[in-house]
Amino acid sequence: MKTPDTMPSAAPKGAARLPALRSRLAADGLAGFIVPHADEHQSEYLPAAAERLAWLTGFSGSAGMAIVLRDTAALFIDGRYTTQAEQQAYPGFAREHLIENPPAKWLAAHATKGERIGYDPWLMTVAEVRRFSDAAASAGAELVAVGANPLDAIWTDRPEPPQGQMTLHPTALAGETAAAKIARLQSELAAKKVDAAVITQADSIAWLLNVRGTDIAHNPVTLAYLVLPAAGKPTLFVDGRKLSNSVRDSLTAIAEPDAPAAFLPALRALAGKRVLIDPQAASAAIAGTLTEAGATLVEGGDPVVLPRAKKNATEIAGTRKAHLRDGAAMVGFLAWFDRTAANGSYDEMQLADKLRDFRAGTAKRDGSELVDLSFDTISGAGPNGAVIHYRVTPETNRKLAPGELYLIDSGAQYRDGTTDITRTLSTGTPTAEMRDRYTRVLKGHLAIASARFPAGTTGAQLDPFARRALWEAGLDFDHGTGHGVGVFLAVHEGPARIAKSGTAPLEPGMILSNEPGYYKVGQYGIRIENLELVKTAEPIPGGERPMMAFETLTFAPYDRRLIDVALLTAAEIAWIDAYHASLVGRLGRLLDDGEKAWLAEMTRPLR
Repeated sequence: MKTPDTMPSAAPKGAARLPALRSRLAADGLAGFIVPHADEHQSEYLPAAAERLAWLTGFSGSAGMAIVLRDTAALFIDGRYTTQAEQQAYPGFAREHLIENPPAKWLAAHATKGERIGYDPWLMTVAEVRRFSDAAASAGAELVAVGANPLDAIWTDRPEPPQGQMTLHPTALAGETAAAKIARLQSELAAKKVDAAVITQADSIAWLLNVRGTDIAHNPVTLAYLVLPAAGKPTLFVDGRKLSNSVRDSLTAIAEPDAPAAFLPALRALAGKRVLIDPQAASAAIAGTLTEAGATLVEGGDPVVLPRAKKNATEIAGTRKAHLRDGAAMVGFLAWFDRTAANGSYDEMQLADKLRDFRAGTAKRDGSELVDLSFDTISGAGPNGAVIHYRVTPETNRKLAPGELYLIDSGAQYRDGTTDITRTLSTGTPTAEMRDRYTRVLKGHLAIASARFPAGTTGAQLDPFARRALWEAGLDFDHGTGHGVGVFLAVHEGPARIAKSGTAPLEPGMILSNEPGYYKVGQYGIRIENLELVKTAEPIPGGERPMMAFETLTFAPYDRRLIDVALLTAAEIAWIDAYHASLVGRLGRLLDDGEKAWLAEMTRPLR
């Protein structure tokens, strides 16, 4: 549950931006404009230069869209961001639910016959343009691609594009050479009678070429494009200033580096070829260039996504090491929190900084390095914990008061793995309601962790496991239960997710989060998160089908003060006790004597 840490600078101020855009649209002969949360690579988290939605609307979440028409404008967000959008959005934007009232449906109801609705073809995918074209046509309007984004003309102090340095990711951590990955994917392209694939997503390029970067905060990727032919070297289109001589020399052994300006000519050179693009990820500008050049588009998923998601043995081993290191840091923080922070002397920013300090110190003791956080830490005290994607700022920062709940959702980027963990902590004596809600969330968390499921099971089929105990009390949460996680890559990755919309089958080697929650607006929030590795399960006696299961990768105790043991089954108690009993042995070498003693006390059997 993450939000980006970049917010564009404000000029002109808040409410003046919407009228300024409308004036620009009128000058361009447009009646409206679509503003997605996207860059040219369809990244989830954006560099500051691409935060157009945040600049226009004030809303800084990692998913959303705005549509501006002559007399009305709407900001579309999902259930994760309801409270955040209420707090951040500038005047003039009606708030709509991204799922319940999709933007295309809204446009069909609000556009007028004869109107021209603009969009930036570099910022919208092939699939999105089709939906919006149909929606506009149903109202008698026309969807029009613009040559230059009108927002860029009024955003006068827009930041410069990022120029982070690309680095090499060693085979010892990747588990497979880039040459072997390329050959494997080229064989698949040839089998499908595809001449080339266009790869636009930064994490796909990073995984395929065994490189990393710093173009997007907390995401170790470089923004670039890649054309992967069925035979021969791929071409990487990247700003040469991002490549040191040594990186360039290594890259040229497997790929041909070229300037971004050469990308469109290279697409046009694919005339007469069969070219694979992902309609959910490739921009309409790329598809249009290929079509105009005479290439035949073959639509399908990004060929890197599934191989990247199914971690190899080396990646899994590195991830396990990263989680032990991270678990020890988390235990150090939790022990310190109990001794020091629960008395109300620390604020949300100080608590987030303290956890980062523990991570950096533990990594150093382990002979490793904390490269970065994997997202901005969500550090929510009391009512701020009820904001699902809360992002502490100097204006919202508050001290944790005794008797409140504190929610901390955080993660780290180590060179051998990416972590993501959430714990909800009690200060003082929790109320009976807090303990009830926490235990129901915990029951859903355990239902996912202990699930057994056959091959082909999707995240949508598992999602209700996490909600049943809440549903039984008339409760629920407005976000997915889990997302895919990379290895020293993005903390959110596809194709699988545990959610109502999770249609991709779960396969061995995938890593997903397990994070149900409950949020009482204005009072407190609860979320419990571990990362889980999909694996083949031990045979079930008498079972007729092979099954899969999860291996829990995250190691940190649950807050026993918030657990109502009377609500747990014997099997749930046994699972918690076994998990807790393993922590000292797993983490002990990185803990001091005081931390070990605290951990032993916190992990006593529940009964």
